[in-house]
Amino acid sequence: MRAARLGPRDVLHVGSAGLRSRPVRVVLSALGIAIGIATMIAVVGISASSQAQLLRQLDALGTNMLVAKAGEGMFSGQEVKLPKDAVGTVSRIEGVEKAGATGDLARSVRRSEKIPEAETGGIAVKAATEELLDVLRGRTASGTWLNAANGRYPAVVLGHVAAERLGIDRPGRQVWIDDRYFTVVGILDPLPLAPEIERSALVGWDAAQRLLGFDGHPTAVYERSTDAAVREVQRLLAPTIDPQNPQNVSVGDPSSALKAKAATEGAFSTLLLGLGGIALLVGGVGVANTMIISVLERRHEIGLRRSLGATRGQIRIQFVTESLMLSGLGGLAGVALGAAAVAAYATAGGLPWVVPPWSAAGGFAATLAIGTVAGLYPAVRASRLSPTLALAAG
Repeated sequence: MRAARLGPRDVLHVGSAGLRSRPVRVVLSALGIAIGIATMIAVVGISASSQAQLLRQLDALGTNMLVAKAGEGMFSGQEVKLPKDAVGTVSRIEGVEKAGATGDLARSVRRSEKIPEAETGGIAVKAATEELLDVLRGRTASGTWLNAANGRYPAVVLGHVAAERLGIDRPGRQVWIDDRYFTVVGILDPLPLAPEIERSALVGWDAAQRLLGFDGHPTAVYERSTDAAVREVQRLLAPTIDPQNPQNVSVGDPSSALKAKAATEGAFSTLLLGLGGIALLVGGVGVANTMIISVLERRHEIGLRRSLGATRGQIRIQFVTESLMLSGLGGLAGVALGAAAVAAYATAGGLPWVVPPWSAAGGFAATLAIGTVAGLYPAVRASRLSPTLALAAG
């Protein structure tokens, strides 16, 4: 006589029988798998969301801005200054779309003349050209930027960090610079590519020369070029600004820090992924224990099925299927929990919600692999039970 073959429907039916009869144990066993998968999905998703936010920032801010600053002279202590016409010469480089500049002023800005001059709060005073804000792709949070009208008078625009440190939340207030009050005409939004501007009080180029003794030499020149011309412009900036001593000009790429951060985002998540993997393995051990206990408790059922003609292979398939279904339930719950954790983190931090499909698919595949391994020994043990002894034990 030949044993009847089990179809897919029959395999699912007999494999789910043990799960249906012990729901509490199933939930507790699947929980270990779910925690491991949820941890791994959450770590990968949070890292991907942070990276997506950085890339979004880079797209908005652009990677085509370069900054030229006065470098170090050939001799120790030598003061190096950029030429007064540096902005004009930079603007004439092929591929450069716009250029602006700032000039450092040896002045302090305070809320009033009553505050000691030494208490600067880390705020610098800089002269700024009218084109600077466009080059930085910045915006004013309130008020207006320096222009041909207010740039000639004692008016100042504050970076958002400078405004916070001075305790000024809106234009119209006054601050003390050098020996007179300047009216705050604008407060800037954050500028991730120019943190030095965020911590500065900016006055017009003409007003800085007329009222604060500025000599007209820029300290930093900012330029925007076409994407295709960035590398060529970077090569030409120093010799164009100072043809005789190009080594005195330092050229930097402010977006390089964001690009490096985006490239390395998630490097520190390896440890957390390892912890998630350990939790997943612990969950697999829990599934194996559950299946072994299930075999011991269901010896009578196994003996009865064997007596009615079930083969050892069919018994093995039954218990491996049960282990797979148990792990699969934990895997699905883990993917859902991990995705929910990423969504909560992204919503709280204002980040885009990103869960890479490969992480969900890979995590679920890992649960099935662990379920198969965890169910093999109990399945083999169940298939080797003698029908007579199993019925007698039952």
